[in-house]
Amino acid sequence: MPSRRALLAGLAALVVAPLSTFAADLPDLGGRTVVVVTENAYPPLQFVDPKSGQAIGWEYDAMNEIAKRLNIKVEYQNTSWDAMIQAVSDGQYNIGMTGITIKDDRKEKVDFSDPYMRSEQFMLVRGDETRFSDGKSFAAVEDALVGAQPGTTPFYTAVYEVLDGNEANPRIKLFETFGATVQALKAGDVDVVLTDGTAGKGYVDASNGGLKLVGGPLGSEDFGFIFTKGSDLVVPVNAAIAAMKADGTIDGLNKKWFLDYKMGE
Repeated sequence: MPSRRALLAGLAALVVAPLSTFAADLPDLGGRTVVVVTENAYPPLQFVDPKSGQAIGWEYDAMNEIAKRLNIKVEYQNTSWDAMIQAVSDGQYNIGMTGITIKDDRKEKVDFSDPYMRSEQFMLVRGDETRFSDGKSFAAVEDALVGAQPGTTPFYTAVYEVLDGNEANPRIKLFETFGATVQALKAGDVDVVLTDGTAGKGYVDASNGGLKLVGGPLGSEDFGFIFTKGSDLVVPVNAAIAAMKADGTIDGLNKKWFLDYKMGE
């Protein structure tokens, strides 16, 4: 299993793309209200704290910091992943955040911010799993099942990089939320969940040995916030992300959530 430090280096690499701007003076948006939607099922990016019942995480901290720097008031809403992109596209919400991979087909529906994080895909399995240790050996275990959300990067990784390219392969079991896939894994209903290391590490840390990551990374992806097409928020948010990278704020968030925070403690 990759070390925590190695995961941090891989997941939170910040040299991901040219930044839109390094503007020192950020725009003042006059205290306007911005509705941000998330899933609250993707630790440590955003999730419900088991102790306090409050929604917390890396993306909440980052968005709250962006709001402070741009002088906006954030109103948070919750929805499932499969509804999020369309809902933001339709203008139900101003911004969406849940570790959303920047992909060309999604750009047809929504605008993306500059990348704020790079993540890598790993295989999350039960702690006592011995039948397979990577994608190739998993594919060879014909009765082993994978859990995924339809339309997500893990779903397509399972289909095209681990299995046979058949999107209707019966070995793929679909769930509405990422959290549900992990619960199915714990219950033995599926045998692997393909996830970026960010979420996977959070669940491993909270599992007391019940879960582990196996194999090497199956590919990398850049995360960004999504906006309604043509939104005037994209440029200001990109400026804030650039400033937060430049002054070390994002490094601090990475340390807080990927190194220091331990779920359940």
